[in-house]
Amino acid sequence: METTELSVNGTTHKLKADSRVTLLDALRNHLGLTGTKKGCDHGQCGACTVIVEGRRINSCLTLACMHDGDDITTIEGLGEPGNLSALQSAFVAHDGFQCGYCTPGQICSATAMIEEAKAGWPSFVSGDLDGPEGLSNEEISERMSGNLCRCAAYPNIVNAIRQVAGEES
Repeated sequence: METTELSVNGTTHKLKADSRVTLLDALRNHLGLTGTKKGCDHGQCGACTVIVEGRRINSCLTLACMHDGDDITTIEGLGEPGNLSALQSAFVAHDGFQCGYCTPGQICSATAMIEEAKAGWPSFVSGDLDGPEGLSNEEISERMSGNLCRCAAYPNIVNAIRQVAGEES
């Protein structure tokens, strides 16, 4: 058993678990934060996306012990009923979810993605290496391509992201 200290949504947790426990399983099974979803468990769907030290990652592909001392944000840390984050509110306003299973991962990914774009990080479709001038539908689709929605709510998800990013939708 390893002892790992995780700062999740501003609260420090000392986790005593097998060193083979994934961050996803630590969050869900050890800390009771079930907002992060287990989808494919192979890093292909993005349902388990969380934000670690400001960067989005698939929590099913990393071990909890690798994040000792890291700041982790899950969907529970972005907002709560009655006090939703801007993206959570935009997903509701634009009907950016249907079954809702991928929604926590989509919102965590979009939250970090908007910050990446503001910092000038280019994507594969950016016109130059200084980053995009705005978040076009093509930029958002490329940057969110690691998050799959089986209900195909993509146009509504893009509209929600564009609204929060300050782009017209």
